[in-house]
Amino acid sequence: MTDFRIGHGYDVHRLVPDRKLILGGVTIPYDLGLLGHSDADVLTHAVMDALIGAMGLGDIGKHFPDSDERYRGIDSLKLAERVAVLLRENGFTVSNIDATVVAQSPKLAPYLPQMKENLATVFSIPAQRVNVKATTEEHLGFTGSGEGIAAHAVCLISK
Repeated sequence: MTDFRIGHGYDVHRLVPDRKLILGGVTIPYDLGLLGHSDADVLTHAVMDALIGAMGLGDIGKHFPDSDERYRGIDSLKLAERVAVLLRENGFTVSNIDATVVAQSPKLAPYLPQMKENLATVFSIPAQRVNVKATTEEHLGFTGSGEGIAAHAVCLISK
């Protein structure tokens, strides 16, 4: 019998001046970026959290704590590569990933295909098994007011 597991991940970071806006490993031209210990890539963080959770191994804070200087400014796709190693070491493969970025602006549609490709590459799965979409919150809440960006991700893994 195949061991299927579902994971859910969520991340949020504040938008601030003088930082790059990086989502799914893509640098997006914008006058604000996300504040965080690493590159603050909320999309990649949500995906990592979903995968780590599906394995039952805690969360990204446990594996990559913001108190550890090794992770200051690190490219989140590099952290995702370590999650891919955890998956292999624990005998799991990724069946699919579905993620949503919640941002009032900037418009993300032109960048979604590259985000999808980046995540598929890191987790060694066909791009057709990764879905990345974006939505606004109609000017409601902290994402709607432009204070931050959030991301949700779900995944299915199997052994």
